[in-house]
Amino acid sequence: MFCSSTSPADSTPDPTTTVFDEARLDDQDTLERLDRSGTLRALAGAGAQVRRAVHAADEAGLSRLEGLEPRGVVVAAAGGSTAVADLLDAATRGAAAIPVQGCSSGPLPGWVGALDLVVAVSQSGRASGTLGLAAEAARRGATLLTVGAPDSPLAEVSARARGIHVPITVPGASSRTSMWAQATPVLLAADVLRLAPVSHAILASLADVLDDRAQEARPSSESFVNPAKVLAVEVAESVPIVLGSGWFGGVAARRAAAMFGRTGRVPVASGVLPDAASQIVACFDGTLAAGEAAGQAGDDIFIDPFLDGPMRAPLRLIMLRGASAPTGGAGAGRSDEAGDEPQPQVPASPDDLDRSLVDMIVSVAEDAGVRVSLVDAVAPEPLLRLASHVALTDFAATYLALGQGFDPATSPHVRLLRKARHA
Repeated sequence: MFCSSTSPADSTPDPTTTVFDEARLDDQDTLERLDRSGTLRALAGAGAQVRRAVHAADEAGLSRLEGLEPRGVVVAAAGGSTAVADLLDAATRGAAAIPVQGCSSGPLPGWVGALDLVVAVSQSGRASGTLGLAAEAARRGATLLTVGAPDSPLAEVSARARGIHVPITVPGASSRTSMWAQATPVLLAADVLRLAPVSHAILASLADVLDDRAQEARPSSESFVNPAKVLAVEVAESVPIVLGSGWFGGVAARRAAAMFGRTGRVPVASGVLPDAASQIVACFDGTLAAGEAAGQAGDDIFIDPFLDGPMRAPLRLIMLRGASAPTGGAGAGRSDEAGDEPQPQVPASPDDLDRSLVDMIVSVAEDAGVRVSLVDAVAPEPLLRLASHVALTDFAATYLALGQGFDPATSPHVRLLRKARHA
């Protein structure tokens, strides 16, 4: 457990003196006092966000997109909403016959015109970059689908362009904690346009997965059995790298790194298998792998920080894994009782290959003395596995901020940055 050099009663801790205190995570009064914006409550409602967004999309007439055959799709989103573009890209990679591209700033791609669809997403409906991109899409005559707050500037742009606006209302949530409210209408649109198979049934299962994770990670669940609190403690005492596998795993890894940085105030690197395998494994050769400092072993309790120098935080691999896939089919590679020839081996599926590489990376990390945190998701669909990974790491990033004594939703330095931008 860590100790804090500030009083538990401090409401605005000094970042230069405050350290992570695990005891905060099991003190309900402290959690409520620090989480003034209700981030934990907003994350716990992710499943409900999905269900409400499905209803809102149906009411908004998303079915009007049926039969539309756009030349290309651009998702305009900024800040915490960029995860929606990342998610749609992953969902459509294997099925869409047209390009799907995210755009967070600057002008729309030059090729966007009257034959294309632009999806603009902003939780508040007021993000200036997203508003500008939506207005530009309307000027070029592109079909416009918008997702954001009702009666917002984004809704007005959509109405003037005769587009479809899906109103989402998530009280107390930010763009980071309303990811699923924003993403659900976009995924449904992909299903209507036949860009990706995301049915109402899949989204209902996704909402259930989010509910299950919220139950596991609830504030009243004590640290030693709460997987999100456990992960927060592990991240707090290490230099973490989040590693995912495949398109959806990459989305989850990048989302985790963004949440640990923006919400948890801890910089986290991320990578995606198979491409990042060599880059990540090479890090296991460095001095952080075994938590060494000044040539001393990182776990040596007799090291004097005044004489031997401060300890370096050790490297930690956070591996986002899927469920183990069955190896082969029934009777694969075996002879039956009649003595027939062995049946041919069933080729390995992409999931089998991914899991094999994941297990290899984990084994190499452990052999190198690198600490490993395994985040498993048992679900039949890649989208459901992603939801499970995102939900847990979102909670962990929030507990990481709370353990340091911060309100997860607010940052004094971010406020200064915003003031400077608008000065």
